[in-house]
Amino acid sequence: MRPAMQPFEAAVPGGTVRGGVAPRFAPLAAAFVANFHERDEVGASLCVVQHGERVVDLWGGLADPDTGRPWEEDTVSIVFSNTKAATALCLHLLAERGRVDLDAPVAAYWPAYAQAGKGGTAVRMLLDHTAGVPALRAPLPDGAAFDWEHMAGRLAAEAPFWEPGTRTGYHGLTFGWLVGEVVRRVSGRSLGRFFAEEIAGPLGLDYWIGLPEAEEPRVAPIIPYRPAKGLPANRFEAAVAAEPDSVSALYFLNTGGWRPKGFNSRTGRAAEIGAANGVANARALAGFYAPLATGGGPLLRMDTVRAMAEISSATHDDATLRIPTRFAAGFMRSMDNRCRGLDSAVLPPGAFGHVGAGGSLGFADPGDGLSFGYTMNRMGGGLLLNERGQTLVDALGRCLVAA
Repeated sequence: MRPAMQPFEAAVPGGTVRGGVAPRFAPLAAAFVANFHERDEVGASLCVVQHGERVVDLWGGLADPDTGRPWEEDTVSIVFSNTKAATALCLHLLAERGRVDLDAPVAAYWPAYAQAGKGGTAVRMLLDHTAGVPALRAPLPDGAAFDWEHMAGRLAAEAPFWEPGTRTGYHGLTFGWLVGEVVRRVSGRSLGRFFAEEIAGPLGLDYWIGLPEAEEPRVAPIIPYRPAKGLPANRFEAAVAAEPDSVSALYFLNTGGWRPKGFNSRTGRAAEIGAANGVANARALAGFYAPLATGGGPLLRMDTVRAMAEISSATHDDATLRIPTRFAAGFMRSMDNRCRGLDSAVLPPGAFGHVGAGGSLGFADPGDGLSFGYTMNRMGGGLLLNERGQTLVDALGRCLVAA
């Protein structure tokens, strides 16, 4: 029988970290606290579930430095691209139930999508970032990101940037409407409602795609990343700055009001943006992945989990991010680009999950029957994991090796 979690409390700048930790994972708790002291963490939560039991459950710091509001046990925040995994799982549920064939044309479920040379796009290509529609060329009006019908219509009419299936390029925002529209058309429910009724509700997750207004007081506002002056630009940043018609620039700048302020607005949190505006905490992320780490649990068959976690697209030069990337069907796999001096997200070898802009992270590691969630309000730099999140993953690995 594994030792139960022990109460944990530690002072950090601006507040206190509280919760519980099983003795085996004490070094991970220490790394979480060190992030506040050494890496400018402001407010954050961390949770690890192993074989169905929480072994780490921590939260602390400040939810809102402007008001001094502490990060409480039930504080939630935008988790950005972690939302893609939630959206993908909705589609995988429908596929397992025989409602969707991932190898069928998208147009079989969304006829208008066959426009502009996209008739051969398979549903699976929407999941693994090979569909060729990572951005929209013509400027989006302000507020378009919060108008589902507008975004779905624009994407249906858009010509692909490459022949679908022949190149990988991160569909940073478009993923949510592309995958979500298939979910909506097949299920007859909006993406947010389907996720609430089929995944978050049954699993008891404090996780939303389209946050109800009643939950707003618990939200920790996001503190945007501000890079230090004089840092050299990476290839993505250089393209955003100097190549306005590039995929990178269109993805980052043509967002219909999502960036730079939409994610801190009531409108932005209320909308259903299946690539970027999920609201959750670490418990929710770890709880989301917990059944996937142990064979599928009440959600999916084990063979479905194995198939959806297989790497289905990989490249040395992602058309959007301009770094090497590896994707499964809606999930990220470990991306270790350190030998090239490039942005990385180094996960356990068999793990699959997703990072969120600024550093949040959730993943399942079936090899250890373990799921992980980390959320925070102060965004860090980099395209994948920054030092805070990677430090936690590395500390987790040391805990497992030492056991």
